[in-house]
Amino acid sequence: MVRNCRSVTETQEFAAELADSVPAGHVIALLGNLGSGKTTFAQGFASGLGIREHVGSPTFKLVSEYAGFPHNLHHVDCYRLQHADDFFNIGGERYLAPEHAVTLIEWADIISEVLPKETIIIKFRRSKAEPDTRTITVKGWYLDE
Repeated sequence: MVRNCRSVTETQEFAAELADSVPAGHVIALLGNLGSGKTTFAQGFASGLGIREHVGSPTFKLVSEYAGFPHNLHHVDCYRLQHADDFFNIGGERYLAPEHAVTLIEWADIISEVLPKETIIIKFRRSKAEPDTRTITVKGWYLDE
């Protein structure tokens, strides 16, 4: 599935729609350059789970956990990690098989070798012609058919 989102609001609405359809136990890898929309997507996904707390980039604390409905959200940012060993040193294995939660991992390419094979991959690309537009590609989920 490919979606062009022309604003922050569209990106968040799209993410909220996906949150409504992804059951607990899934890992979602968010891939893209700085400013491509990963954290904006995470904010919308959290909103779709009824989370009203501020969802920001967990770059410095690495992991944020939120109580939501029908399940919780784990938001991981691997930007400051060098490799998968760093991820495991912070207890990362817990986030690869989330119980009663979905795990969103920003900069997941850094730990790609340890991601579950069922990981949903979401790639973000900024449009050169339209700076506010993001092309979001979802793979590994029934919506990509």
